[in-house]
Parts: sequence; structure tokens; C-alpha cells
Amino acid sequence: MSSTASHIADKEKSAAALSSVIAAIGLTLFKIVVGVMTLSLGILAEAAHSGLDLVAALVTFVAVRISGKPADRDHPYGHGKIENLSALFETFLLLATCGWIIYEAVQRLWFKHVVVEISIWAFLVMSVSIIVDFTRSRVLYRAARRHNSQALEADALHFSTDIWSSSVVILGLAGVVLAENIPALTFLKQADAVAALCVAMIVIYVSLQMGVRTVRGLLDQSPAGLAENVQQITNHVPGVVSSHNIRVRPAGPSLFIDLHILVEPTLTITEAHAISKAVKLAVKQATSATDVTVHTEPAEPVVQM
Repeated sequence: MSSTASHIADKEKSAAALSSVIAAIGLTLFKIVVGVMTLSLGILAEAAHSGLDLVAALVTFVAVRISGKPADRDHPYGHGKIENLSALFETFLLLATCGWIIYEAVQRLWFKHVVVEISIWAFLVMSVSIIVDFTRSRVLYRAARRHNSQALEADALHFSTDIWSSSVVILGLAGVVLAENIPALTFLKQADAVAALCVAMIVIYVSLQMGVRTVRGLLDQSPAGLAENVQQITNHVPGVVSSHNIRVRPAGPSLFIDLHILVEPTLTITEAHAISKAVKLAVKQATSATDVTVHTEPAEPVVQM
């Protein structure tokens, strides 16, 4: 990737992350105010969720800016791993929030009584939340796919989850309203706490999925099938006898590939170098790798019997 293209990519990632921060600030404040007014655990759970999303969005914003720094002597593979760390930090934040939500929901279901005051503001804040989360998740997903950013993907995943959790909270609030107006449905008075539990379960499930992918990235796990794909591409380059010892190392949005190729031992250094360059170009075009290192070796001559 050229320096100009890299600069443009960094600007787009930073812009997407910044828009997420701004949206998170507005939603968090709105939910806190309405949650305190109505004493709705569902809305307060969503406020806590949005508050941690705000922290996560700030971490993501810092991470994508640091990850864009070029490689240096101390970081020869660049700073891309900071995005993996950012995503892992977000995962721990969300799991911690879920612990509090589950504890409070259990308290309300079995140990203490809290009257939830439902108003039009409760439904309004959750509806606005769904609209905002849908918009920013699309922006973040688009930027994450374009620039292979795990930090932005984690942010987008959180806000996509918010859409479902907000919908569950609306159902919980609707259940409380029905319980207040229809005597036969009084069992729905606890719908708000049940909705909060559902929110926690959704977030835990998605967070664990994200956490597994993040740990794989931190452990340099090669994307499934990529090494085999690189070998097939390499072996089809004219002049390559065979290839082996293929290693793929993801680092945040960057991908580093090392491989060995065998060429005819009778080739000149210039001819072998030309084949090596052709392999680099073919692999980069097929995989969008940031860096491809090719080690050229002479093939064993065939012994005529």
C-alpha cells in the first residue's frame, strides 16, 4: 500500500471512529436521564451498555490512530496489534457490564421491588437509539471491511448488538404497560427486568465471539485456508517449480506473508529475482497483503537414470 493510500485509509478509519464517539456520548446521556426518570432497569442497562460503548469508542479512536503509524526499529511489523488489544479491551468491558446487569435483574426479580414509571420518553429514547445505532454500525462495518480493521469491527459489532438489545428493552417496557392496564397480564410487571437479562445474554454471546477472534489475532493465528491459497497462487507463477514454508502473520489491519520458492538451478540471479518479484505481485494482488517476503532457492536437479 502506498503512503498516500495508507494516509487516506487512516483518515477514513479515524473519521469513522470519531463519529462513533460523538454518537455514543449523545446516546449515553439521553439514556441515563430517561433511565433515572423512569427507574427502568432495561433503560439503565442500556445506558450502562452505551457508557461502556463510549469508552470502547474512545479506545478504538486512539487505537486506529496509533495503528496507522509506520513500522520502526522497535516495531518492524508496524503497530497494527494495537487494534487487536483494543478489541480485547472492549470485550472485557462489555462482559463486566453484563455481570452488573445480571446481578441487578436477579435482585429485582426475586429480592426487591422497584416500580418502573413508563412514559413516552422511555420509548422515544430506545427508538432513537435503534436509529442511531443502525446508522453508525453501517458506517463502521463499511470502514472495517474496507480497511480490515478489527477495532472498527468490534465497534460495529457492539452497535449492531445494541439494535437488538434496544428492541428487547422496548418489548420489556411494553410488557410493563400491558401489566398496568390489563389485570390478566400482571405477570408482565417483571418484563423490564427480564428484558435486561436478555440484553445481558445477547451482549455476552457477541462479546465472547469477538473475544475469540481477537485472541486468535494476538496469537498470530493464520486465517483458515490462506496459506494453502497462497501456495496455489505461487505455484502457478511461471518459473516457480514449487513452494513451501509459507507463513502468514496478521497484525491488526496488516497481513505479512513469508514463503520459500524453488526455481531451476540454472537460472541467473537476475532471472530468479524476476520470478521472485512476480510471486510477490501475484500474492499481494490476491490477498491484499501489506508485505510479502520471498526466499528463492534452487530446486534439486533431476538425476537421469
